Amino acid sequence: MAYRFFERNEHSSLYEKYMIREPDEVMKLILSYLEEKKGKPFQLAVDVGCGTGQSTRSLAAFDFQKVIGVDISDAQIQEACSVGSSPKVSYMLAPAEQLPFEDGSVDLITASVSAHWFNMEMFLSEVERVLKPRGCLAMYCLYPFFDLHYKDCSKALTDVFTEVTDFLLREYGGEGVKLMLSEYKEIFDAVPFVDKTRVTKILLKRSMPVADLVGLCESICTYQNFLRADREAAEEFLQKLQHSLLEIMGTSSTATQLEICTNYVCVLACKSV
Repeated sequence: MAYRFFERNEHSSLYEKYMIREPDEVMKLILSYLEEKKGKPFQLAVDVGCGTGQSTRSLAAFDFQKVIGVDISDAQIQEACSVGSSPKVSYMLAPAEQLPFEDGSVDLITASVSAHWFNMEMFLSEVERVLKPRGCLAMYCLYPFFDLHYKDCSKALTDVFTEVTDFLLREYGGEGVKLMLSEYKEIFDAVPFVDKTRVTKILLKRSMPVADLVGLCESICTYQNFLRADREAAEEFLQKLQHSLLEIMGTSSTATQLEICTNYVCVLACKSV
């Protein structure tokens, strides 16, 4: 089944503010694959499950005549439209399973940290319909467990954050979480194209203040599910996380920087002629 998240404007704003952008290596990998398999010109790229348009705007830096972000959430589309971008970028409200494009009209379809929530069978059927011959599909995702690094307390920080992540995924995740944890293996297997590959262990390393790491937790779907189920417990949970991180680091300032490390996985596929 397909899932609906980000229905509230407040949640979409949090997501835009705190969600981690994909490393440059992911976009370079996708565009290199497209150039190898199809070649220029690149006319239309479609970013499905575009959210607030972060990944859509990343595509605008490349040689596409037009880039369109598609999402099922009106709140996400509103947030995406409110952010300044290239004139070649636009957004549409539509589900991943019913793409509003003509047959054989799209050069590249991407799905950034979203494909695990789609009805995969229906989505892939639409992908096959709208892609041009030799058009490409790229689905990529952030692995949800992070290593945290700060001075000599990295292990303690990582252990705390792993416990938090495990709780949220276990209690407030869904079937999509399993696909993330398997690094999109099942999604790769489901792709009907013969020409396909799965790239794992694309390193993501970022420095961020403690406040932003806590904000990232607040922005993700699993925490928002927790918040809807029990607001008081969820808010206390987030406060305890922040307190634990600061205590371990020996600081009282949420502006203190730490480093996060994790991986991206990317599934790439090319439609035959």
